Amino acid sequence: MTLRVRSSVAPLLAEPRISSEQISQLPSGHSLTVMTTQGEWLRVCGADGYQGWTHRGYVGEGAEGTWLTSLGCTIVSETGALLPLPLGALVPPNAHIVDGGALSPGELRAAFPPTRVSVTRAARTAFSGSPYAWGGVTPWGADCSGFVQTIFALHGIALPRDAWQQAQAGSPVGKPGGITDIMAADLLFFSSRDDRRPTHVGIALGGSPPAMAHVALGRGGHAVDRWDGDDAYVRTLVSQFVAGRRIPLD
Repeated sequence: MTLRVRSSVAPLLAEPRISSEQISQLPSGHSLTVMTTQGEWLRVCGADGYQGWTHRGYVGEGAEGTWLTSLGCTIVSETGALLPLPLGALVPPNAHIVDGGALSPGELRAAFPPTRVSVTRAARTAFSGSPYAWGGVTPWGADCSGFVQTIFALHGIALPRDAWQQAQAGSPVGKPGGITDIMAADLLFFSSRDDRRPTHVGIALGGSPPAMAHVALGRGGHAVDRWDGDDAYVRTLVSQFVAGRRIPLD
């Protein structure tokens, strides 16, 4: 059975109880497949293959037609109430938008082409002011890999959900022990683990001085950091650099 999220955001939880850890989110309008049920709780799988538990109250049937992509807007919900939608949510066909904007698939491709310039521009600005939130994928609160996944999705590029999964996408660039041979829009991976499995990811911005955009707990949220600076946090992060990955872009 396939359903769509009808709330602003639906949490994906590790276990079928509201006090469980949030492991990810699905924004409004996104489709999900129900794998199994436990009372009012559904184990679901999103389009990226990520699975978790959500409550039946967050989901419903989806309307037929062309859905728009929210740039951060407010619509009138099916109950007549105002429903704010984050960046990356999907807006139902014929929905009444009362504030903000949304783009059709063609408009989205024109506004967010799969180019390095466009990706880095969005990485700098689209999540500006966003707080860090474990499992989050929107500017209302995100973690590092949720930020990366949403930025690339705006540009029509599907990436896996977690940093260690994203570290298998594209082709390798850079070398452990030093961030070198990096281009704008490359993904940079870092690890605080003994086994060097990636625990953090950012998007390289290119240019000089070299910088990256990321959503980091150590910054409290979205930040643009130079990796050649004298900041103690950045020095620690750079010492944990594992490798980079280059996602095919125009």
